[in-house]
Amino acid sequence: MIGDEDRAWQALLQARSHDWSRGPFHYRDCRGRLTLEKDGRYRAQPALDPAASTLIDALAPLVLPNGPQVVAQLGQSLDGRIATESGASHYINGLVGRVHLHRLRALVDAVLVGAGTVADDDPALTVRHVEGPQPLRIALDPRARLSPQRRLFQCEEAPTLHLIGESARPLSGLGNHVETRRLSVQAGAVSPWDVIETLRERGCRRILIEGGSATLSRFLETNALDRLYILVAPLVIGSGRPGISLPPIDTLDQARRPPCRHFSLGEEVLFDLDLRQP
Repeated sequence: MIGDEDRAWQALLQARSHDWSRGPFHYRDCRGRLTLEKDGRYRAQPALDPAASTLIDALAPLVLPNGPQVVAQLGQSLDGRIATESGASHYINGLVGRVHLHRLRALVDAVLVGAGTVADDDPALTVRHVEGPQPLRIALDPRARLSPQRRLFQCEEAPTLHLIGESARPLSGLGNHVETRRLSVQAGAVSPWDVIETLRERGCRRILIEGGSATLSRFLETNALDRLYILVAPLVIGSGRPGISLPPIDTLDQARRPPCRHFSLGEEVLFDLDLRQP
């Protein structure tokens, strides 16, 4: 029999494409019904168990009509590290955290990583741990320095976009599922807002920035993010690569203090930061 968490996930998948102008979203199955309002409130008959309730509470904002459009996800240790000094990051977060990440991928239209993440991790960026659609995969590679043998460029599980600088030479030997687009480069970097505009031109409304640290930090620094999920695992690495690096500030009253919610995902804690609020 389908469990509450599976029911909640099926409801979110269907709500992803709901026409909110027609009113609330209603999900029904043999177990009962769930109604999701456009402001995020929901009710279920019978009531959902705690894990399913957490799932709805944490991810429902992504499917709402006025929900965040550019979201970032960061998995880190208690001391704010996303990898060791050598770049090893498999796996800071456990299976529950990876399931959460794959749910994020399934709810967005596109998932983006920087060239460093592709070079270090060779990610597939597909939805494997949960049921759901595959997003458009984007590799942000201004200098076109990546090897064409990376999985993104050879495995045809999902369409892929290779974003390179205007003067970079396109890679050869890419799969037929890969499209290359050029963007202008200033001071060695591509503007996050140019990336967002390019993806919106392709019909991508919901965008996930998955890494790495430099790419995510640049989106955060330029106020290009609507929401940031930080999933903290109970380990201390002690050294290594920080999750976020921003220009230094002098006093703590200059620090960002966005509205925050938090959820328990097994032994890990998910922080949900609303960056659209002052």
